[in-house]
Amino acid sequence: MDVNDVEKEKTIAAKEASKLVDDGMVIGLGTGSTVEFFIKEIGERIAKEEIEVWCVPSSYKSHLLAIDNGFFVTDLFQVGELDLCVDGADQVDRNLNCIKGRGGALLREKIIAQASEMVAIIVDSGKLSGRLDTLVPVEVLPFAYGSVKRKIERIGGKVSLRESNSKVGPCISDNGNFILDVDFGVLENPGELEARLNRIAGVVDNGIFPAEIIDRVIVGGKSAKILKK
Repeated sequence: MDVNDVEKEKTIAAKEASKLVDDGMVIGLGTGSTVEFFIKEIGERIAKEEIEVWCVPSSYKSHLLAIDNGFFVTDLFQVGELDLCVDGADQVDRNLNCIKGRGGALLREKIIAQASEMVAIIVDSGKLSGRLDTLVPVEVLPFAYGSVKRKIERIGGKVSLRESNSKVGPCISDNGNFILDVDFGVLENPGELEARLNRIAGVVDNGIFPAEIIDRVIVGGKSAKILKK
């Protein structure tokens, strides 16, 4: 599938997700190219329909784009529960388990997802897989990097410290932490691995989003396909 086809599918998924948004809602915004299509879709509705939409963004990039598209920005100090969270994913299985975090915002994305009444993941069809097997991002306190790396290797992960594309050295998250990209091969039990990683001291969180926190996945194609539990 070429770039244009992928972008068309992302747009179709974003349009479908935009139907979930009503005037006055407070929504959580993930990070990534598919979410950018969604933000722009809602921006068009804000302009045309004069609706009011509040949001809690998961990254500075989503924050700035939301402002440019007419959203009101708030935070979890002021809003305890969100009506809806819309986010993308790096890979999704048919049970609705996801791997996320290629954009580096996995911790805030998971916080927003768990604070939301409904979580909708939007992806192009290339992100749908029978089983999860892509790299698992893990956000780690820099102080604990060496210890965490060894512990993850002991449970079978091949660890790479993510490097920055725009400066020399590690990629630093919006929270000031390192991000590891870990190859576990096929994830036989995503929920169990998520919990096991988070029990390691120094791990802030990881990019496995188990099906229990996902309500629906909207897959782009010739038309949108909605996967539910």
